Amino acid sequence: MYDVLHDIEYRRKWDANVIETFDIGKLTVNADVGYYSWKCPKPLKNRDVITLRSWLPMGNDYIIMNYSVKHAKYPPKKDLVRAVSIQTGYLIQRTGPTSCTLTYLAQVDPKGSLPKWVVNKSSQFLAPKAMKRISKACLRYPEWKQKHSPGFKPWLFPEQNPLSNIPLSELSIQHAESLENIDESSLSESKDERAEHSDDEGNN
Repeated sequence: MYDVLHDIEYRRKWDANVIETFDIGKLTVNADVGYYSWKCPKPLKNRDVITLRSWLPMGNDYIIMNYSVKHAKYPPKKDLVRAVSIQTGYLIQRTGPTSCTLTYLAQVDPKGSLPKWVVNKSSQFLAPKAMKRISKACLRYPEWKQKHSPGFKPWLFPEQNPLSNIPLSELSIQHAESLENIDESSLSESKDERAEHSDDEGNN
């Protein structure tokens, strides 16, 4: 689970919502800065974030946390809404040789007024679906990793990290009030989204 949540190459394979994701640079052996953009339910605009992420293995527990920062080389894009991660993270607790408990915290400002159907869909449908997707990704990861740089895990072995150092002076905290708000509260769910929702419910 810890490896799957860290492995950016593998995320491009299992995360159906990702548009683009890449690392920008590192601050310390267990902190880096990265970019992530994702698909939102149609017809909403897609979102992106720049985050400072840190991680810490603690025996049988593992923590990954992030929050939004600003970097001059990666300003908001015209075709995306720059969201704000106030505090987002994972707590992984080992419960057995091949089992664990995953706790996911997401305190995010999407920078806009969202329709009620989006809020309901996110809490009742998208979040559980994401947990199932992560669970399946974990089961498939060992086989995938054997074919894709099996020994390369810089989140466990800092000496493998190829990222260049970022001076702290190049970063600042991304405050939500400094970004434009997008009013999407009146948008209706698209037919494609409703159909996809129905198909997924039928498959569960």
